[in-house]
Amino acid sequence: MEHVVLVSSITARTHPHLGPAAQNLAVERLLQGSGMAWTILRPTQFASNTLRWAPSIRGRKTVRMPYADIGLPTIHPADVASVARAALTEYGHRGRTYTLTGPERVTARQQVEFIAAALGREVPLVEISREEARAEMTPLLGAEAADAVLDVTGGDVNEALRQVHDTVARVTGSPARPFHQWASENADAFR
Repeated sequence: MEHVVLVSSITARTHPHLGPAAQNLAVERLLQGSGMAWTILRPTQFASNTLRWAPSIRGRKTVRMPYADIGLPTIHPADVASVARAALTEYGHRGRTYTLTGPERVTARQQVEFIAAALGREVPLVEISREEARAEMTPLLGAEAADAVLDVTGGDVNEALRQVHDTVARVTGSPARPFHQWASENADAFR
């Protein structure tokens, strides 16, 4: 294998104490010590994570979430793919670690509003407590992963996690895509 591009997570830098982040960091270190050429991508939360709301939105039910007003620079998955393509096909990316974010912070409440606008209808939202969210998430993710998700989406947010980076534009020559674009492109998943 000539060159590996690893999609890790921004949490390897911002929250290395969390189990899933520690696992990502361990994989990064293995790759770095492997002798292979490498590039590491550390994206923030993906816009496509909102697909977890699709069953509620399709069923015209209320979207339930904690931390509805915490803004993070959510990234469009196509931007991650564009940076990976550049890293694999263009000179100068080997041995580099890139932090990838969207162009602006967007709250969960705003994400729901953008999805609603793309659908042309209202989507109800209710903010729930961390405890309620944990109870809903634990059967699906396990307790450790549920706690980690809750920490990085609002319970333990730090400025490093909230910071907007221009890496997508610097590497690809095109600006990072905003969340509202992802919502418009993927509206059918919520219909």
